[in-house]
Amino acid sequence: MSNTNTTRRSSMALFSDNRDHYSHRVRIVLAENDVRVEIIPVDPRDKPAELSEVNPYNTLPTLVDRDDLVLYEARVIMEYLDERFPHPPLLPVYPVARAKSRLWMYRLERDWSPLVDLILSSKSKEQVARAQTQLRDSLIATAPIFAEKPYFMSDEFTVVDCCLGAILWRLPQLDIQLPDNRQTRPLLAYMERLFARPSFQASLTEQEREIRRG
Repeated sequence: MSNTNTTRRSSMALFSDNRDHYSHRVRIVLAENDVRVEIIPVDPRDKPAELSEVNPYNTLPTLVDRDDLVLYEARVIMEYLDERFPHPPLLPVYPVARAKSRLWMYRLERDWSPLVDLILSSKSKEQVARAQTQLRDSLIATAPIFAEKPYFMSDEFTVVDCCLGAILWRLPQLDIQLPDNRQTRPLLAYMERLFARPSFQASLTEQEREIRRG
């Protein structure tokens, strides 16, 4: 992936928040498929006028493809990229498996993503503490299923792993530490395997790397 500040684009560009897990999951998909794309870093507190011109909701991430297609919801962007660059496919080929992957993505959006957003944005210490406990307990309870397959409920890396990996990478930022015990080791091993993927490393911004430095 290449980074540039120019506004002239010959093919594809992504308006991306360097710190946000929704933008990060899209960058993982782009890196996994080795897509040539212009990454436009955007400060969510100071969004450029260009973003509101192409996206009526002025939200991140936003993908512009060849100036004739604009997409502005992370899951929609990821599925579009998978369909346009299907080698390797990040959604299963068979309809039943594909539907299950979409359901897992939906459950992540309903169950874990709101907790991450609340922890990072709420000014209420009580709300943050409850969300941290809820997310930590849910991860620990889910940990044993990672012993069944190398990736999340799959033998192959999928878009579900892109969503989940962007959250798991941020656990230090969320002030969540998982215990290292028999129950959690499958999840901890999954995290090591996921973070070591070249595509995952390529997707990280400098701000995201700082989360796990030191």
